[in-house]
Amino acid sequence: MYDTVLILDFGSQYSHLITRRIREAGVYCELLPCTQKIAELKFKPKGVILSGSPYSITDKDAPHVDPEVFNLGVPILGICYGLQEIARNLGGETSLAVKREYGHAELNLTPQEDHHSSDLFKDVPSPTNVWMSHGDHLESPPNDFVIIGSTTTSEYAAVAHTKLPIYGIQFHPEVTHSADGAIILRNFVIGICHCEANWTMSSFIDKELERIRTLVGPTGSVIGAVSGGVDSTVAAVLMKRAIGDRFHAVLVDNGVMRLNECEQVKKTLADNLGINLTVADASELFLGRLKGVTDPERKRKIIGNTFIEVFEAESHKIDQITREKGEGAIEWLLQGTLYPDVIESISFKGPSATIKSHHNVGGLLEDMRLKLIEPLRELFKDEVRALGTLLGIHEDLIWRHPFPGPGIAIRVLGEVTPAQVQIARLADNIYIEEIKKAGLYRQISQAYAALLPVRSVGVMGDQRTYEQVIALRAVESKDFMTADWFPMPTETLKRISNRIINEVQGVNRVLYDVSSKPPSTIEFE
Repeated sequence: MYDTVLILDFGSQYSHLITRRIREAGVYCELLPCTQKIAELKFKPKGVILSGSPYSITDKDAPHVDPEVFNLGVPILGICYGLQEIARNLGGETSLAVKREYGHAELNLTPQEDHHSSDLFKDVPSPTNVWMSHGDHLESPPNDFVIIGSTTTSEYAAVAHTKLPIYGIQFHPEVTHSADGAIILRNFVIGICHCEANWTMSSFIDKELERIRTLVGPTGSVIGAVSGGVDSTVAAVLMKRAIGDRFHAVLVDNGVMRLNECEQVKKTLADNLGINLTVADASELFLGRLKGVTDPERKRKIIGNTFIEVFEAESHKIDQITREKGEGAIEWLLQGTLYPDVIESISFKGPSATIKSHHNVGGLLEDMRLKLIEPLRELFKDEVRALGTLLGIHEDLIWRHPFPGPGIAIRVLGEVTPAQVQIARLADNIYIEEIKKAGLYRQISQAYAALLPVRSVGVMGDQRTYEQVIALRAVESKDFMTADWFPMPTETLKRISNRIINEVQGVNRVLYDVSSKPPSTIEFE
């Protein structure tokens, strides 16, 4: 069991960053909604962090923490709204600030000699640049609190209890704009909470393998869909390590995957990694149902529902075979859920209503009566990549760009036909090849070629052409919630455009998308 820091989320857009920064310090932490009843906690935290919030502490519907958190007897750090929540519970006063503070600020530290309150700012220079984002402020701190940091507009920018390890800061140490924020958080979790910095992927592997074996038992079998992406591959390799051939991977060929994708996935998973893989070629079924469909959401629904149908059919076949061999029945369904998905579902405001229809295969659970196993649900994407590296998965797969569940179907705008899919595939393959040759692939978060539902006039070989248009998309993003278009070098674009127009029949024009998210989305559909 790892030493664990509990983060209570009041709805801040930065809450997941607190989790990331603490994990980066080698300390395990969990984020739960601020409404969590302390008596119902399944573990004793070594420390508690109260996050920021979009609410004002004075709002009628403002979220509040269970007061029992202050009786846990562990260090507490309140960040922004969390500071005001500490004041509210311990007798301080808060109010709306005369002037809302948003952006950079200089924090001047106020050292307290021979006192634990200075531990939070150990090795932090004064002044230090911090990031403010608040409309409320602390009017007067509770009794027994002292000032340990101020800005020109915030007298109580950082406070600490004189006897107890309770701290409140008005700024956000979790964002990169706070120059020494990582040091401050590390001071709290390691120096003040005395957590052991033993959260590493190498330690995670052994513990997770043991957990999987205990859950599945000596005879149970697991089935899971794989796609060739990093998440499903890492999850599959973990299952293989844990239970061997009792894990059955299924790759559904939906006819809208990337060029030679199924062959490459089979080579990687079955041939190189020894995973028990079944490939279900349902490309004709998928493309037949997509015929004449142009609406993006209908495409997603058709692909999602057909996937469930095909996966279920393959699962029943595999289950029957294992039973006939006298092996354990399939009892578990593997899913590659990551921690950001978990965070989204546990917000005190309720689960997000914006999850795309293809995002998961949750419908399988009710229909197949399988228990869910999610070996990656505690991990962020960078941790999954680090885990994959330790498991011996090739770096080309570890750093592969995301690929949407509906595949090329939502990158072919308009009707999806085999001919249109092939054009998009070939163009995309050239595009990815060239950005890899240019050494740009790892700098780009996601890149792809889309086939637009328009034709344009061109001239090729002294003849007039009237053919299709390819749009190239490349973005930089840390979390895919926002994204900026990637400044592709002109010479690279020239090579890509020249190759696509010359090598992909039916295309005579190539465009480059220079729109950010928001207002645009990363995918065209």
